Amino acid sequence: MPGRQTLPPRLTTSARWPLGVLATAWAYTWRTTPLHRRELPGSWEEDGPPSLPAGVGRTGVQTPGDGDGPLLHRHYRARILGADLTAEETIAQLAVDPQRVAPGALARFVKVEGDPGRMAVGDEFVVRMPGPWNGPVRVIEVTPTSFRFATLDGHLEAGQIEWHTSDDGDALRFGIESWARSGDRLSDLMHNRLRMAKEVQLHMWTAVVERTAKLAGGRLERGIDIETRRVEVSDAA
Repeated sequence: MPGRQTLPPRLTTSARWPLGVLATAWAYTWRTTPLHRRELPGSWEEDGPPSLPAGVGRTGVQTPGDGDGPLLHRHYRARILGADLTAEETIAQLAVDPQRVAPGALARFVKVEGDPGRMAVGDEFVVRMPGPWNGPVRVIEVTPTSFRFATLDGHLEAGQIEWHTSDDGDALRFGIESWARSGDRLSDLMHNRLRMAKEVQLHMWTAVVERTAKLAGGRLERGIDIETRRVEVSDAA
């Protein structure tokens, strides 16, 4: 596993940032899904990442302790009405190939380790995006209604992200939850200060939620709820 990228390669790839920003601006122009966004102060006790499961390979994993800037606990949530698939059936479909619901202009999930057509602990993907936000991840947990990734060396974030579903009466709930700090100082600048990476990332994950509703054969009840809880470094320490 290669070591973390140094600053010069990140600066080189920054030349491609405008592509991601333009793609996001174009998508926002045509967006009709209501987004309910809120940002709140958080705490390490409530918002720290889950422990890495026992037996999962730690080599190359970027934990929040390896990152820079605040820890962001972010949750994209939606209630889907009229779905043809159950929670378990939806995750099973997504696990076959996450690219089925990724916006191709902004992200491509490329499996680099593991068997095609299934997801198992230890599988690895590289998420390729039109800017310096490509990111290798490793599958660290798979359940009937969820799967969770850990970021690896070279990722622009340091932490974990989980896709999960649940049945809620006659509706389906789908969520994407992350616990991460920026991978380095440049990433922190682009995400938390200039906010470029943040908006591109937001569009990517909200598009995944929209496409998952379509994959399940349903429709979003009231748009997408996006909550971000911010934990400062002094609190995380």
